[in-house]
Amino acid sequence: MPPEPLIQWPEPIVQFVGFIAQFLAAGAIGFRFFALRNREIESDRPFYDDAARRAAIMGLIGILISLGMMLWELPGAAARKHLGAAAFLAATPQSELELGFLVLAVIGFGLAAMRVAPGWYLAAIGVVVGALRAVFTGKWTSLVNPIHVLAAGLWIGTLLVLVFAGLSALLVHEPTRERRGAIAADMVNGFSPLALSMGVIVVLFGVITAWRHLHHIDALWTTPYGIALMIKLVFVAMVFALGAWNWRRQRPTLGSEAAAASIRRSGTAELTVAAIVLIITAVIVSLPSPKG
Repeated sequence: MPPEPLIQWPEPIVQFVGFIAQFLAAGAIGFRFFALRNREIESDRPFYDDAARRAAIMGLIGILISLGMMLWELPGAAARKHLGAAAFLAATPQSELELGFLVLAVIGFGLAAMRVAPGWYLAAIGVVVGALRAVFTGKWTSLVNPIHVLAAGLWIGTLLVLVFAGLSALLVHEPTRERRGAIAADMVNGFSPLALSMGVIVVLFGVITAWRHLHHIDALWTTPYGIALMIKLVFVAMVFALGAWNWRRQRPTLGSEAAAASIRRSGTAELTVAAIVLIITAVIVSLPSPKG
């Protein structure tokens, strides 16, 4: 018999789509509550409201994809337990909670897209608390990977929404032409503390996740999983380097339209490398972990 392939396609594609969906949802939350934290100047409020609506639509797309993927996988998961879908949900509190929080997030983002402000709080509960739902069932060790993914989403996902729903729209928004530099600076300065704190959490929980899978250090260079992880770390370092460049070099220059355009370009470069990281991550999670 031929050896079983290391990767079962299209598993990496499914994983990648799932990551993008989670990042869109988390990024919309991060953008609304951090990048759009200040709306003190009345003349700028229409732009901020439009940016929040664009972010809500991006978040809604992400959470609908996540919900669709869960419902698509549900019959197979139930069949493996020899149960119907409803019985499976009743027997697995984690899945029941996941579905409930996804539905709550859909409602929240839908309301936010219609400019109903409380919708953002429902969406935030659905996305953030939903990612940490293992707390409710006492499965503390299963929180490591969700925290890692949530932190990455609040960092890179928020950057994604900032670039496309914020900066790109700002640079073509005529009513704020004279204020473009100041608004861009406000959004980026609101995002920066979130990016810095989430970056630390990504590293910490990434190390924990890697160690739980590798078991011993030589698995880094003796197993497909470890080799793929090392390749990923090279691109992760590039993301951090680009992020540091944006924070230390680009952010202090903000205040003009030219600086806003420049940080949009460098932010897009950071997102491009981050997309490569997600592709490699989708492959890694599809590989068998090294044996302990």
